[in-house]
Amino acid sequence: MNVLVDRITRLGGFVRLNIAGIGHATGMFITVISRSIGLLKRFRLVSDQVFFLGNYSFVIIAVSGLFVGFVLGLQGYYTLNRYGSEQALGLLVALSLTRELGPVVTALLFAGRAGTSLTAEIGLMKAGEQLSAMEMMAVDPVARVIAPRFWAGVIAMPILAAIFSAVGIVGGYLVGVPLIGVDSGAFWSQMQGGVDVLKDVGNGVIKSVVFGIAVTFIALYQGYESKPTPEGVSLATTRTVVISSLAVLALDFLLTAVMFST
Repeated sequence: MNVLVDRITRLGGFVRLNIAGIGHATGMFITVISRSIGLLKRFRLVSDQVFFLGNYSFVIIAVSGLFVGFVLGLQGYYTLNRYGSEQALGLLVALSLTRELGPVVTALLFAGRAGTSLTAEIGLMKAGEQLSAMEMMAVDPVARVIAPRFWAGVIAMPILAAIFSAVGIVGGYLVGVPLIGVDSGAFWSQMQGGVDVLKDVGNGVIKSVVFGIAVTFIALYQGYESKPTPEGVSLATTRTVVISSLAVLALDFLLTAVMFST
């Protein structure tokens, strides 16, 4: 009986702790949004972070998009060839990238590259008491440090997703047309006729923006709330990758169910 009570107590404590954490994260998210108004006068803070996050993630995004396009070209051709529809390869590659793979894979790569960098940077600033020093000088660390990085991630994610999709389409073309022998005109015409700008490309952009908000905020929150020790920063960095990846996959399911259910 005592063992059962102890387990129930631990379960209740775990649930209460997580609910409190969600509430605290929500409060911080509202704080970040409310403190972002002043960035209109200091947009250079955001643009510098956009360059930092986007530029250093460009190579891995572009290379990954190229190889994903290669794989889509091969697998798509083998599948469509069974039904005599290999001319629709361009449409298959474009829809797969703009609807799903572009935003999702970009967000996962962004979490592993830029998200961990943000968490480690904020965590080290906290461990070095730089955030506390800002507060002592009457400088709001959320407005000066967190908010610019948050909006930079939100801006950089759709751009990187677009680059991923564009490079992936080129990769699918290189495999499908010169290598396999699909007609070049059919490849592009099927894509042009079957991809809807608002429904397909637009929904992909919306997904990438939502993923950018989720991944960037998770990374910043984990760094801001990390323990000011090397072990604490390391643990926060690991949590960033895990939580961001799960959040991206869960949000992708929800957004897909809402966007393409009609």
